[in-house]
Amino acid sequence: MNQALLIIDVQQELVEGNAEAKGVYNKQGLLESINLVIKKAIESGIEIIFVRDKDVAGGKGPGFDIHSDINVPREVKTNAFYGTGLLEYLQEKEMHHLVIMGCETPYCIDTAVRTATVNHIDVTLVGDGHSTTDSSILSAETIIKHHNTILHGHYNVDHFSIVRNAAEDLFTPTHDTYR
Repeated sequence: MNQALLIIDVQQELVEGNAEAKGVYNKQGLLESINLVIKKAIESGIEIIFVRDKDVAGGKGPGFDIHSDINVPREVKTNAFYGTGLLEYLQEKEMHHLVIMGCETPYCIDTAVRTATVNHIDVTLVGDGHSTTDSSILSAETIIKHHNTILHGHYNVDHFSIVRNAAEDLFTPTHDTYR
């Protein structure tokens, strides 16, 4: 089965915060989970795709870079679903499974999971591998727990998402046991 690891918006300034916004919840745990899954992906020969939000740090400079504590492999791609060729790329490569992690949970993570399933790709969301900041009404921890709950089993006809943790064998999909 063709599959990829999609890591979304783990840019230096977004993770650490800046003068206007604080950093994401449990950033150390997030970075450790991402590095663990990157290691597993490399060992399994899984393609790794990084997506960066152009609005972070004005789309340039060190704040726009992928966080310095992430072990970025030499061969990476930077894409996004909207306005880019990511979907076409995944379809051309006949990707049937995406492991998704990164920032921010209620925005890019939620959207990527739903967009992938609508486009006939099964998703494994890394439950301890995505983060966000507090909102005006909910803590970051609550937002993450909520998304892990609502996105586990989220489906679009034949394709859906499940939530598993970084320590699990993420590149051995378990979707068929739920069908």
